[in-house]
Amino acid sequence: MEKKLNRVIFTCGGTAGHVNPAIALAQLMHEKDPETEFLFVGAERGLEKDLVPKAGYAFRTVHISSFHRSLKPKEIKHNLVSLCNLVRSPREARAILKEFRPDVVVGTGGYASFPVVKAAAKMGIPTAVHESNMVPGLTTEMLEPFADRIMVGFESCRRHYKHPDKVLVTGTPVRGDFFALTKEEAKRKLGVDDGRPLIVSFWGSLGASGMNRQMADFLALEAAKEPFHHIHGAGKSGYPQIMALLKEKGVELERHPSLQVREYIYDMAPVMRAADLVICRAGASTISELTALGVPALIVPSPYVTNNHQEKNARALEEAGGAAVLLEKDSSGQALFQAVCGILHDGARRAGMEKAMASLGIRDATERIYQVILNITK
Repeated sequence: MEKKLNRVIFTCGGTAGHVNPAIALAQLMHEKDPETEFLFVGAERGLEKDLVPKAGYAFRTVHISSFHRSLKPKEIKHNLVSLCNLVRSPREARAILKEFRPDVVVGTGGYASFPVVKAAAKMGIPTAVHESNMVPGLTTEMLEPFADRIMVGFESCRRHYKHPDKVLVTGTPVRGDFFALTKEEAKRKLGVDDGRPLIVSFWGSLGASGMNRQMADFLALEAAKEPFHHIHGAGKSGYPQIMALLKEKGVELERHPSLQVREYIYDMAPVMRAADLVICRAGASTISELTALGVPALIVPSPYVTNNHQEKNARALEEAGGAAVLLEKDSSGQALFQAVCGILHDGARRAGMEKAMASLGIRDATERIYQVILNITK
């Protein structure tokens, strides 16, 4: 008989890449046993305070914040607050644990997970940490001595840990609707099944303004012959900017039906499924989707993230043969266009990248993580 989990705490925050895997896992656990109770613990100012309640789960907070490497008065003040939080948060975490009495605590990244997982370990509660980036973040590094298991996305991640015996390769959860259609079905649904490749592009919020300017140049080059279908997600603030730039360049999108610029790609699942090449950043969620779907990518990693995580993520995919990497300092609309043509006009190269990307993907990541959690609670 499978072990029953009565109460589970997920602790995460900071980015959607930390929160969404925990929500996906909670949804699977609820399907397995609707009576399981869940509590999410995050920071009071993090993205999690909106994402978790929207997903329908109870949410509590601990006071925790980052440290900034600067001697500016404003940053010194911030660090003093963070120091106070560092003293305060363990007490808050213990109170939550004593009140909720979880069978297991699962951390999926973000500063808030540190005091909760550490306090749980010291109280003898089974703990597991999932790291969605190729290289462990500071929180995961600090929690490694305390966690019963560290779960990672790829085999190559294992070498970055001091306790490889604790490390299990599970992959990172990807929403099930990404696999609802075949590639051919997705292309038909989107009306891009005339034989031309589909490019999908989008940027994260950090540095997106500069990259949207480059994408305007890219789209203007495409408009000359329309060799590809292209769906670009410009973002809420980027959409008016890119439309104005295209107008300046004399590109009227209504005259180029194969080129789409959207404020946001709301139907991301079929769009990613239909894609032949994705141009993007290298956030953890995007990496897990690309590998699960086996879609080649041209990646411009964001240089604005902590510990240069995105370039490390991107280089791992490049090393495996599934992606090409172009640093932002070397990027331009022309450079992006040439790189895309080099991939999409070379059938053998494109097929090789698809195969390499698919070899990294783990489609049953959520189930694997669930089994790990069951095992440490037995």
